Amino acid sequence: MEEKDLQKIYAQFKANDPFLKGYPFGSGHIHDTYRIEVEGTGPGYILQRINTHIFPDVEHLQQNILQVTQHIRRKLEKIPGSDPDRETLTLIPTKAEKLYFHDDSGYWRLYLFIDRHRSYDRVETTEQAYQGGRAIGRFEQLIAGLDPKGIYEVLPAFHDMEVRLNNFFRVLEKDPAGRAASVHEDIRFVEERAEKMMTIQHLGRDGKIPLRITHNDTKFNNVLLDENDQALCVIDLDTVMPGYIHYDFGDAIRTSANSAFEDEKDLSKVFVRLDLFEAFSRGFLEETKDELTAMEKEHLAFSAQVMTFIIGVRFLTDYLDGDHYFKIHHPGHNLERARVQFRLVASMEEHREEMEKVIRQLS
Repeated sequence: MEEKDLQKIYAQFKANDPFLKGYPFGSGHIHDTYRIEVEGTGPGYILQRINTHIFPDVEHLQQNILQVTQHIRRKLEKIPGSDPDRETLTLIPTKAEKLYFHDDSGYWRLYLFIDRHRSYDRVETTEQAYQGGRAIGRFEQLIAGLDPKGIYEVLPAFHDMEVRLNNFFRVLEKDPAGRAASVHEDIRFVEERAEKMMTIQHLGRDGKIPLRITHNDTKFNNVLLDENDQALCVIDLDTVMPGYIHYDFGDAIRTSANSAFEDEKDLSKVFVRLDLFEAFSRGFLEETKDELTAMEKEHLAFSAQVMTFIIGVRFLTDYLDGDHYFKIHHPGHNLERARVQFRLVASMEEHREEMEKVIRQLS
């Protein structure tokens, strides 16, 4: 996208600061993201072209984000010393009072840029893990009270274990890429744990844990820290939907407490780092323990297994299906990813008692 085109699109929004320059920004893989710098002292903006292949219902997507950010902003405005412009995303409407602009190049949205922030792709220290836990826990606390019935499910069954497993077994039966014979051990790993991994789903359906509004994509680079590496806010709200608290806690542990990279080939390097697990859990529960039910707390440690298992199943499903969903960089990439997730699940199983003890002590 040429800069002159970015300027024309930017001009469609109710942003009063004169356009200075625009350029690609960030490392996201879903949307096309551009940083818009402006004349004067303003922080500028983030302009995004929405990926409508993944999010075809732009209207509901944007309404969700507006509801969530307005709810958070109203709460922040009542907290002395808070800075709503930096502690939550701010959507800028178009001059036609819409939440997005549409032209031949796609669907566009504009956010106020959050200045003086830091973000990291990997957790390297216990302090970072703690601040990540605080940020995500505070996000959960700030969106508490928002009615799940008022939020549209933009990605139906996104973390539904039953749906993911049914899809896995359906692809396994068809074996379209002829790969099943070479991954017997991985298939058995899934089969042995399938029923147990339905636990969170069953608790929700039986009314034993409450349906909440959850983020659903709590990887560490969706947490912004301030210039002093203190928790600032959580971004990337596209997947905010009704869900269970375990989706957010479990996925955060999956990405924050893994000792290795997602596609590490040497599985001996893959294990759950208990120091990072404890630090993240401490920050998270400092913000949420008064809000969570006893049953929710009881299953927090286990949820890390569930969310790690589900992404492993998704990687293995895509491998068996011929690598159509996740981008791969070399043959067998999805299988490598799946095996890292499964090894991490096994490590969490080995340390189950220690992880559960941490949650009990912090609760």
